Amino acid sequence: MSLSSKGNILITGGAGFIGSAIAWRLNQMGHDNIIVCDRLGDDERWANLVPLKFADYIDADDLIRGVSEKSDYLGDISTVFHLGACSDTTEADADYLIANNFEYTKGLAKWSLNNHSRFVYASSAATYGDGSAGMEDLQEDLSVYRPLNMYAYSKHLFDCYAKRNGFLKSVIGLKYFNVFGPNEGHKGEMRSVVNKAFYQILETGQVNLFKSYHADYADGHQERDFLYVKDAVDMTLHLADQPLAGGLFNIGSGLANTWIELVNSIFGALGREPSINFIEMPEGLREKYQYHTCADITRLRGQGYKVKVQSLAEAVADYVKGYLLSGKKLGD
Repeated sequence: MSLSSKGNILITGGAGFIGSAIAWRLNQMGHDNIIVCDRLGDDERWANLVPLKFADYIDADDLIRGVSEKSDYLGDISTVFHLGACSDTTEADADYLIANNFEYTKGLAKWSLNNHSRFVYASSAATYGDGSAGMEDLQEDLSVYRPLNMYAYSKHLFDCYAKRNGFLKSVIGLKYFNVFGPNEGHKGEMRSVVNKAFYQILETGQVNLFKSYHADYADGHQERDFLYVKDAVDMTLHLADQPLAGGLFNIGSGLANTWIELVNSIFGALGREPSINFIEMPEGLREKYQYHTCADITRLRGQGYKVKVQSLAEAVADYVKGYLLSGKKLGD
């Protein structure tokens, strides 16, 4: 099924960061036949929905109950974007993560396949662990990866399950790298460093970064593949609309930038001179810290995605000037 099909589009986690950004872009493309599914809780994610156009809203618990009891519960759904999950990398309740990130995804994937709906789900680059086994989405043997926290393992479990049961021949799993941008403000401590650093600069005039505890990386020279949410959404929608595409795909910029480069871009967007303070990393994080991530996006490009990824400086400037300074949401 394609996005141009007559059926509705379901977005789980649709009030969240990437989910609401997908709804925003679909609205720009002329789609409002969207069913948003989420758990709104007591944070401010509901505000992401205010500027968006969609046909219906369903609570996440009602959704999984409904699809398990009735095959035609949602009617005609052409595409499912499953972005809903607990994304807290510090969450220690393994039973909760298994239920929320693994079992829920299994149920929705099976329902989608049985109903001939395109199923696109969020995996994570965190499944690659420390990167010593590589970060290639072509890897046939997923068992070589060693996730560093329970969140990553819950995502890895479904990747392995989907591979073992043949789902990856027709479904799309997206290994998002370090995505940042508008509509992430509700995420608390899981917000991007761009978001956190922006407010640090306004309050104190400087940014705190963790010291390095790896001999190969100087303080602030730890590297990440930072990707603007607008690029992440365009990559996601492109893959969803390729009917013959299936499997795991890295969603990143294809470049590794240092934390210093990232922070300097924020200061530059604000017209300020950089001021960085290096602080001790909590001991509990030191053994689970990734010092280098970089997405190989060859498979994505092979599916015909030709759009140039925004540079880090361009993306940060758009985020800071277009959204953080104004308080706007996508769609405002």
